[in-house]
Amino acid sequence: MNGKTEFLIAGDRALIIKFGDTIDSETNNCIRSFCSLLERKRIEGIIEVVPTFNSLSVYYNPCVIKGEKLIKKLSSLLKKNGNNSQGGGTTYIIPVLYGGEWGEDLNDVAAHANLTAEEVVKIHSSTDYLIYMLGFLPGFAYLGGLDKRIVTPRLDTPRTKIHAGAVGIGGEQTGIYPLASPGGWRLIGTTPVKIYDADRVEPILYKAGDKIRFESVTEKEFEIIKKQVEDNTYTVKTVKGER
Repeated sequence: MNGKTEFLIAGDRALIIKFGDTIDSETNNCIRSFCSLLERKRIEGIIEVVPTFNSLSVYYNPCVIKGEKLIKKLSSLLKKNGNNSQGGGTTYIIPVLYGGEWGEDLNDVAAHANLTAEEVVKIHSSTDYLIYMLGFLPGFAYLGGLDKRIVTPRLDTPRTKIHAGAVGIGGEQTGIYPLASPGGWRLIGTTPVKIYDADRVEPILYKAGDKIRFESVTEKEFEIIKKQVEDNTYTVKTVKGER
C-alpha cells in the first residue's frame, strides 16, 4: 500500500501487518481502508481484523486457511488496493462539564501549562480528535490531536477508580473513560453521554476513523442531558463525512 508494509507472525492464529513506524493520520487512514476492504472481501478463514495505531491484526482459523496462503492473499490485495484511502467518518459532538467535582484535576493541568482553567477548556474543546483505535476498555478511544500546550504527565499514583464518562489527559493523549475503572490520567471534566452501553444495538458509540469534538456545557445543561440519557431520549449530535 505504501511500500513499507511488513508481515509479522503472531502465533499460529494471527498475523500483524505493520504499515510503518510512525503514528500519523495518513498511515492510520491506510490501515482503516485496508481493514474495510478485508471486511467486504470476507476471505474464508479470517475471523476478525483489528486496526491499531500503525498496524492491522488479522485473526484466522488455521484449519481453514494456512498462514502462508493468507499472507499471499493479503499481499496481493495490498498491491491491488494501492493508496486508496478511507472515506470521511462521523464527528461526534460530546458535551462535557469541565472542572469542579467532575474534573478535579483541571486546575493542576492549567498550572502545569501556565494557563488559566478557562484557557485549558477552550483549547481542549477547539479540536476535532481523530480516533486512531479502540482498546483498554470497550469504547475507550485513543485520540490524536491534543494541543501540545496542554500535554500533562499522568498521575504519579493512579486512582483505583475513575467514574464512567470522565474526560482526562494523560501525557500527549486525551480521552473518555467509557466505564468505571482504575486510571492515571488527569481528570478535567465529565460527559453524561454513555460511550458504551451493552443494551444498545451498537454498544460502542463510535469506531476507529471517526472523530470526537468536545463541547463545553454548563452544570444546568449537564443535568438536563444526564436526565435525557437516563430516559433514553438524548441523541448525540453528529457531523457526517468530516475528515
